[in-house]
Amino acid sequence: MRLKTILLLTIFAVLTACHADLDIQQKSEVSANSMWQDEGDATSAMYGLYNKFRSTFSQGYMYWGEYRTGLWGDGLTGQTARDQVYQNQIPTNHGYANWEDLYTTINQANLILRYTPDIAFNSEEAKNKVLANAYYVRAFCYYWIGRVWGDAPVLLDGFESDKQDGLFPERDPADKVFQQVNDDIAQALSLVPSAITDRNLASAGSINMLKADYNLWMYKVRNGGQANLDAAATAITAVLGNSSYGLEETFSAVFENEMGKEIIFAWSYIKDEYTGGYPADYLVPSQYVSEKAIENPVKVGSHQQWCFYTEEYKAVLSEDERDQRTEVSFETYFDEPKNATFQWINKFAGEWTNGTRIFDSDIIVYRYADALLFDAEIKLAKQDLAGALVALNKIAERAYGIKDFYASGLSSTAIEEAILNERLKEFAAEGKLWWDYIRFGVAFEKNSYLEGRENELNVLLWPIAQASINRNPNLTQTPGYDK
Repeated sequence: MRLKTILLLTIFAVLTACHADLDIQQKSEVSANSMWQDEGDATSAMYGLYNKFRSTFSQGYMYWGEYRTGLWGDGLTGQTARDQVYQNQIPTNHGYANWEDLYTTINQANLILRYTPDIAFNSEEAKNKVLANAYYVRAFCYYWIGRVWGDAPVLLDGFESDKQDGLFPERDPADKVFQQVNDDIAQALSLVPSAITDRNLASAGSINMLKADYNLWMYKVRNGGQANLDAAATAITAVLGNSSYGLEETFSAVFENEMGKEIIFAWSYIKDEYTGGYPADYLVPSQYVSEKAIENPVKVGSHQQWCFYTEEYKAVLSEDERDQRTEVSFETYFDEPKNATFQWINKFAGEWTNGTRIFDSDIIVYRYADALLFDAEIKLAKQDLAGALVALNKIAERAYGIKDFYASGLSSTAIEEAILNERLKEFAAEGKLWWDYIRFGVAFEKNSYLEGRENELNVLLWPIAQASINRNPNLTQTPGYDK
């Protein structure tokens, strides 16, 4: 099976390499009849899809989101491309203005959805698992595309040849992009076998987390109305009622037990298979640190420390000495022999083996703490203040070791501020906080680089890579970036 997977991945690399211009011209054409023969082909294609999915978000997960919060800055050194994102001054030639990898991932999902229904499987459940995963990945990618770029092509057919129609698509309205997300989530939920609890594949839990995330976004950002809020509540209720999930007793255990009960969905990073990702940028280069301090206590990495939290964010993370999350989120150490102070992030640090850092920590996308804080946010929106406090206090009790940390009687505004503050502390470096800022309506308030820029057209969106527009005249630049 592994050899077959590798062969299919090689074929996919040829067939589905969507170009930066999004004209999706293919360099070669392979007959579908030679590729989609049996259950093994479809299953291998599903795992190949997840390899591409993981690779697509290995850095983009932070660039498209959390790096825009104003909570991040240079580490021991910096890069212009990062500073542009931190400061929300993103040029049309920025590397992550290119949506190529997202559409390549979508194209792989589209091909699975095209061919899998006609393949004979040993069980309907096995076929539904493949299909549910393809719908989940496609929904996830379009959800990010809609939030990052707004208007964007909605492509559903799957390209295998440079002779196909539709190779030069126009941008569809954002409403259509988000509707596709909704439709794909519904399809994934209808198909996913109930017994599946894989943490690194689509399950009822991970699909419901995406459903809650999406519907909260639609309700709070896109004026979707009560139906979206109710859908978010239904999805979160299903997750919280699933006995497969729960809070770890300690915060550090979340990141030590990669397939533990708190994890609902994560991208798997495995030694000798796939390692790295954005957390590789957060540790201190080993050559900077005195020998006695390496791993005692300084976690060292294999390359430059390109970025780190701002001083202001570190103050938020460490404002309460009882908070067990602080030292997991970051540590600081003065290295006397080097006369230097080092700081690093303990989340996703991988392992130090034989003098080498292996970045094999899974990247967590959804976990049970997220479900609880979504629950608090949903209940607050429904004016169930007592229920919101119950959910919020479950997070606070683990963090501070204090029951009913937030007392009853708090106002709606105070509870909302507390939820956002706990998200800032709970999910540092986990790729969520930019979307939280927008959902809570505080991006222009919390990010000093965005102060006074509320009237800049589409300042919260990204431009399309200019190279894409040059190659595909049917694409138009994101308004506000077209000067």
